Amino acid sequence: MRTPKENFLRLVRNDDPQWLGDPYACFNCNPDTGLPYIVDAVALAHRRTAKGGIGVKDAWGVVWDWPEDQPGPTPNHAPGKIVIEDITRWKDAFEFPSLDNLDWGGTRKIAEGLDRGNKLVLVQSPRGMFEFSHAMMGFEDALMNFLIEPDHMYDLLSAYTDWKIKGAELTINELQPDIIVNFDDWGSKTQLFLPPQVWRDILKPLTKRFFDYIKSRGVMTMNHCDCYAMEIVEDMVDIGMDIWQGPTPENDIPEVIRRTEGKLFLFGGIDMSKIDHQDAGEAEIREHIRSVFDRYVPCGHFLPCFTSWMPVHPHVAEIARDEMDKYGVVMAEKLYKK
Repeated sequence: MRTPKENFLRLVRNDDPQWLGDPYACFNCNPDTGLPYIVDAVALAHRRTAKGGIGVKDAWGVVWDWPEDQPGPTPNHAPGKIVIEDITRWKDAFEFPSLDNLDWGGTRKIAEGLDRGNKLVLVQSPRGMFEFSHAMMGFEDALMNFLIEPDHMYDLLSAYTDWKIKGAELTINELQPDIIVNFDDWGSKTQLFLPPQVWRDILKPLTKRFFDYIKSRGVMTMNHCDCYAMEIVEDMVDIGMDIWQGPTPENDIPEVIRRTEGKLFLFGGIDMSKIDHQDAGEAEIREHIRSVFDRYVPCGHFLPCFTSWMPVHPHVAEIARDEMDKYGVVMAEKLYKK
């Protein structure tokens, strides 16, 4: 009997997998959050704020607000609270948080309890290069600076990439993960935030440098990007991305699978806008999960997953994961039993 870890890796390769179901069964979930990735000491250098926190400044100088009625924190870019106001003087605006003498005690304790034989160890690398840019200077200014000050943006994000690589080195040394997931949303539901060529000129080489280091250490790469990004899927292959977590159904997922020729595993496809709401009924949740399996799994190189990692509403997660397990058995019987 294959372990969930072995079977997921076979799914990624489209190499005779025998199981389909709740994808979180393949990962060591964080005991504090239930999420399938571990938050380590480097990720905590990006610490923002807990729910209910207002005006909390992180190690980078970014101010975060998380009102009780919102699903997550957002940076406060009111006048006087923006870290980088002038991209040409970014070196004077902040200091990179030190990665020396980090407290690894809590993460080591989690690591000691991981089931490495049966499940994968996935570690979070938050705030990719694009997300870092707009956290530090505001969304509108970041977009403008990519267009009118590309050299300064490249220099800033290159220095940040070096910081992320040093952090990845520490993470790999301490935890020996199977996969590192970079969080970088590059678009909205309908289009990329940047013109594709601007993305290729600035973000592509930097993300490739980050992924190249991770893969040089024998660790797989995943990028969380729950948005439309079809225009750059071949580029995702070029930069060494093994897994795209979060492809939304606004992308033509079968076409993405065809164009990437089995070199990119897609991990998503669930339309959270259809099922992740307080009034979502059990029947509609289960029907939607089955439709995602039916539409995309036969294409190969795909496994249904919440594009946002976890629904906002707990009843949605419970019902959807149960249906993934139940209908996954049915689908596996159709596709893999000989």
